[in-house]
Amino acid sequence: MKKTDQFQQLLKNPSTFILPGAFDGMTARIIEETGFPAIYATGAGISNAQLGWADVGLTNATEIAQVVSWMADVTNIPIVVDADTGFGNAINMQRTVKMLERAGAAAIQIEDQVMPKKCGHFNGKSVISKEEMVGKIKAALDARIDDKLAIIARTDAVGVYGIEEALERANAYKEAGAHAIFVEAPTDMEQLLRIPKEVPGIPHIINLVEGGKTPLVSRLEAQEMGFQIMLCANTALRGAIKGAVEAMKLLHQDESQKNMNDLICSWEQRQQLFKLKEIQQLEVQYSGK
Repeated sequence: MKKTDQFQQLLKNPSTFILPGAFDGMTARIIEETGFPAIYATGAGISNAQLGWADVGLTNATEIAQVVSWMADVTNIPIVVDADTGFGNAINMQRTVKMLERAGAAAIQIEDQVMPKKCGHFNGKSVISKEEMVGKIKAALDARIDDKLAIIARTDAVGVYGIEEALERANAYKEAGAHAIFVEAPTDMEQLLRIPKEVPGIPHIINLVEGGKTPLVSRLEAQEMGFQIMLCANTALRGAIKGAVEAMKLLHQDESQKNMNDLICSWEQRQQLFKLKEIQQLEVQYSGK
């Protein structure tokens, strides 16, 4: 089954699913092998991990497409790609969709922030008009080769104009043809409950950021509220950061790796994750020896 078809089935499944974020091929592979049904190519994570900078709109479409292609090469489950604003107007959006579809996206998330954007849980955001975003959604839909490629529409209007404007935009984006709606950074349970209720008949995403603006809930709680996707975009990234920092602190302190085993994976785990045995089998197969 194509990855686009897999993702469309996930959207129709009555059970809410967790969508963890990856920032490279390694984390994409870990997410799949842990048993999750799909991968989120996180724009914030790619900016943090690949560029070393905060999520303030510094990545470009080519950089995102390159990372997505690495993820797609080593995994067999759908990849949802954070495409930020589409990196420009509706025409830029079409080019971005084509690039990301070629790279292996099964779904593409676009948002209504002004370019350059900021992390949805940062202050000081701005949004384009509802009408401009509707045009960008339609442009994204028209640019697809595979009509099963899902377009997810995100609004950041809660932090700019409030929940009423965000709900109005969400309904407009639904009418424009989006396959799922993502209202970013609601600040309390009352707002969370209103989103699926007042924008019915379409799958919804809840984005849970540890320390962010939205209260953390469990998968079952998200399901009871009516959310189809529980996005955990940078949990893997933050786990990796903490692990690397602790390992480097110990190395700096001890000037030795002798006490490192509790902080790092084993040699065997590393080679298993990166398929050394399979590569060696292929080397034998194609060498004729």
